Amino acid sequence: MTAPPLPREVISAFGALPVPIGKRLLQVRDLIFAIAAADDNVGRLTETLKWGEPAYLTDDTGSGSTIRLGRLKDSDHAAILFNCKTTLVDTFRERFPDQFEYRQTRALLLPAAGKLPKQALSVCLSLALTYHLDRRGKRAR
Repeated sequence: MTAPPLPREVISAFGALPVPIGKRLLQVRDLIFAIAAADDNVGRLTETLKWGEPAYLTDDTGSGSTIRLGRLKDSDHAAILFNCKTTLVDTFRERFPDQFEYRQTRALLLPAAGKLPKQALSVCLSLALTYHLDRRGKRAR
């Protein structure tokens, strides 16, 4: 499945990023939609802006925690941002201690260039998109 066309306001948000970071985050966006399409529990995603950044919500099913794409002020990496009140980033850090750079409990950072670590990143994104299902015990891990 391919990702749906970008909403106009989301195009603007990606366009406001430095080109290498925007390109990397568009790759992450494609992966988010592919993972959602492959998991019936996730349902259709809502793509919108939160705090001026592209955000992906599981409004239809409530299965997951919001994923935002952007950049941190003090970094030249692409940032995938998560709700800091979740255990997601701690879980990623536990599973992939050397694969990614992390910021506190809110962000996973990716270099803007180089090969996208699709396998590890897919696990992280899938955990975010099903966070509430896992927490409610509705799905075996």
